[in-house]
Amino acid sequence: MHSVVDLRSDTVTVPTPEMRRAMFEAEVGDDVFGDDPTVNRLQEMSAALLGKEAALFVPSGTMGNQVAIHTHVRPGEEILLEESCHILSYELAAASVISGAQTRPLKGVRGIPAPADVERAVHIEDDHTPGTALLCLENTHNLAGGTVLSPEGMRALCETAHRNGLKVHLDGARLFNAAVALGGEARLLADGADSVMFCLSKGLACPVGSLLCGSREFIVKAHRNRKMFGGGMRQVGIIAAAGIVALETMIARLTEDHARCRRLAEGISRMPGLSVDMASVQTNILYFQVGHPRYTAEQLVQRLAREGILCLNLDARSVRLVTHKDVDSEDIDRALEVLEQVTGEL
Repeated sequence: MHSVVDLRSDTVTVPTPEMRRAMFEAEVGDDVFGDDPTVNRLQEMSAALLGKEAALFVPSGTMGNQVAIHTHVRPGEEILLEESCHILSYELAAASVISGAQTRPLKGVRGIPAPADVERAVHIEDDHTPGTALLCLENTHNLAGGTVLSPEGMRALCETAHRNGLKVHLDGARLFNAAVALGGEARLLADGADSVMFCLSKGLACPVGSLLCGSREFIVKAHRNRKMFGGGMRQVGIIAAAGIVALETMIARLTEDHARCRRLAEGISRMPGLSVDMASVQTNILYFQVGHPRYTAEQLVQRLAREGILCLNLDARSVRLVTHKDVDSEDIDRALEVLEQVTGEL
């Protein structure tokens, strides 16, 4: 059990000893010239895992998403996105600011828009409306509670988009969580997407970095856009080495995070004044609602922090907890014990 149980995000994970050794020993070169052998190996591994032709190492998931958008969309074109997705909610309107794209939100069920709604929303470019060029999807979906888009659902959405002349970008920041939850391969969840981004720095526990995957032609253009965005990173094999270790050793263990998240959710759901939508607890993210009139979510989060349990409140009634490799079973026991104690005192 740790002195502080940090459930704010899986981004707080620290690299494993094996990752640190690999980083220390990494063979490096100038990646802007394509000369870093460790980066090249990571990109090849990533493309193969997702069933794509090529991949590009980028500093962050947000950069990966925005490079993809900039590569797919011309200024003045439109992007369709689910209304609570990360690109729309947490990337500072970058698609509009950087790429000049109009974003059009669609309602979704647990973060997933209906193919019929996508089809109805498509604009044909004329003198009055922007042409719709891109559909962005998210798997797992953060704000929906770490929910999973199935291969069948992905296929239906991609077929609808492509039939209407749209490209598809998948924000797969936690794509391996989705794959593990479904008991399948990540490539099945990426099939049909024209580009896919996944993060190394969340549940896979790397210190930094994400991968953008797609066709060779797409990645050549994305490489140029990465440079334009300031993402040329020179001897970046030092951190890419951790990504190779992550892809080799950290994917299967995500099931442990999912099991602990479920146990946490079940415990919270039995506490008076707190409620959990158990159907949304599918991977390692948990949202619960504070329904007690005596305190808000922010007050509860502040009180828990004083007891060494860190989490985030999204609004006056909603709290997020995220499990990861640096939270063990004893930490879950302690978090539940402290939460029950604190809610009784407030």
